[in-house]
Amino acid sequence: MLVISFWAVGVLLIVVQTTLLEYLPLSAGRPDLLFVLIAFIAYRFAWIPGILLVFSLTWVLDVVAGIYLGLYPLVCLILFAGLKTLTIKSPVKESTYQIPLVGVSYLLMQIFFYFINSLLLPDMLPEWSWTGALQRTVLAVLAAIPLFILLNRLYEYFQQRRLRGKPPRRRQQRAV
Repeated sequence: MLVISFWAVGVLLIVVQTTLLEYLPLSAGRPDLLFVLIAFIAYRFAWIPGILLVFSLTWVLDVVAGIYLGLYPLVCLILFAGLKTLTIKSPVKESTYQIPLVGVSYLLMQIFFYFINSLLLPDMLPEWSWTGALQRTVLAVLAAIPLFILLNRLYEYFQQRRLRGKPPRRRQQRAV
């Protein structure tokens, strides 16, 4: 139930990201909402459900809006594994590292994408801009704050609902 619910949330974020956010001016930037969800999944879900969620959601986005099929799911799976490894049994309080780690990992993902693009298409490579990369990173961090609050509440709601369950029904005795 939890995986299916977050898969539906991911599809909703893909729809918002590929349709509604396209109307924002390019100079203002567009936050990568699915990236924030992937970071949240790395923090909250176990390995197998997390990998299934990340791969299926990034594959959907790659099919809908991808240039190089398979590149975005590969990068996001590497990112998921890295975030998951860094946060397992961390002695630091969760709220201290979650948002800054989203920013650092998003910046590293942009650098990795640029490197891969330089290998695949060196002729059509746009010039690297640190200000643009940092602007997109700050935008991802700012989008992560309210989205993490919303996703945490949704996660806790489904956890409580799953734990609560239904009380057992009593059998009625028939009169003989």
